[in-house]
Amino acid sequence: MARHYLDHASTTPLRPEARAAMADWDEHGVTADPGRVHTEGRIVRVALEEAREQVAGLFGVRPRQVVLTSGATESVNAAVWGVVAGYPGGQDGGPGPAPVACAAVEHSAVREATARHGGLVEIEVDGVGRIHPAAVADALDRSLATHGRPPVLVHCQAANHEVGTTQDVAAVVALCRERGVPVHVDAVAVAGHLPVDVAGSGADLVSVSSHKLGGPVGVGALILRRGLRIDPLLVGGEQERGRRAGLENVVGAIGFGAAADALTGPGRLAGEAAAARRWTDELLTAALEVDGITPYGDTVDRVPHIVCLGITGVEAEPVLLGLDQAGVAAHSGSSCSSESLEPSPVLEAMGVDGERSLRLSVGWSTTDDDVGAFTAAFPRVVGRLRDLAR
Repeated sequence: MARHYLDHASTTPLRPEARAAMADWDEHGVTADPGRVHTEGRIVRVALEEAREQVAGLFGVRPRQVVLTSGATESVNAAVWGVVAGYPGGQDGGPGPAPVACAAVEHSAVREATARHGGLVEIEVDGVGRIHPAAVADALDRSLATHGRPPVLVHCQAANHEVGTTQDVAAVVALCRERGVPVHVDAVAVAGHLPVDVAGSGADLVSVSSHKLGGPVGVGALILRRGLRIDPLLVGGEQERGRRAGLENVVGAIGFGAAADALTGPGRLAGEAAAARRWTDELLTAALEVDGITPYGDTVDRVPHIVCLGITGVEAEPVLLGLDQAGVAAHSGSSCSSESLEPSPVLEAMGVDGERSLRLSVGWSTTDDDVGAFTAAFPRVVGRLRDLAR
């Protein structure tokens, strides 16, 4: 049976440009520490810095603003730690943890890093998962009343990873800038799918991941606003200009850079976004022809590659298994694994059913056949499950 992959928002296949660049380095490159002054070390340093330039080019920043990490999870933790550790009441003691404002729709990495390193101040969201500047202002005021100070950091994701809703990052940043509060943006769901103008948004810290845009796993970046200095999460070496200790993942960075460079080609990002929007529109239209299906999130102002559906009367796991048997790989907005299926905190924050959702996501390797396989299988799967439930 042919397989049809519609879970690109979890991870997308390695782009051929990234695969070729990594294979070429593996065949012709050298093994050395890029921090050494010998010839081998300088060769590796050049390759690493070229990759950094390619990543910086995709996000419109200077290479020195890009701190290479092991992925977005590390980037997020580094952003939170780096800000919180510098404040009284943060990691260095004081009257309670430093407050950090965060919405329930943020990724678990953001939420859990905040809960571990700071004092969580909730930001309310609307029914499509959008963070409004007024809600951020309210969180700032509540922090002042409760903690005696505004948050030391505000999180505002660029787009939601489950329902695809895009956020008005620039408006949130502008509000926080007036109050003197830095902003961290989780741009993982947007990077490689829509333009990310880091400088234009005014964000202080931006987290991105390689494997979400067609690069290899195990590498990502934390992008810092020019002139921003934060304490490093990982210490023990002077790599990454003293901002992240540990020998760099050179071959991973090369693949990340190649994927980023491919997306900066003329019309490439816009072309892929247009194709993704066409496919997800088709998926949404086909799904809504089935009774009891509700779209979650903003179906207009969203990233082009994600749609999320609520399915009345059927839980997520049987739908995923039924689609899988039909050759279609998808995901639920719920926290789904082989061991458990928990309600989605994102959907619950939006005020919708957090247990009966389906997330479909396309990517650079998606074909019309992939979309067609879902549109053929979905009505059968849902119908059969509803019949069994009667």
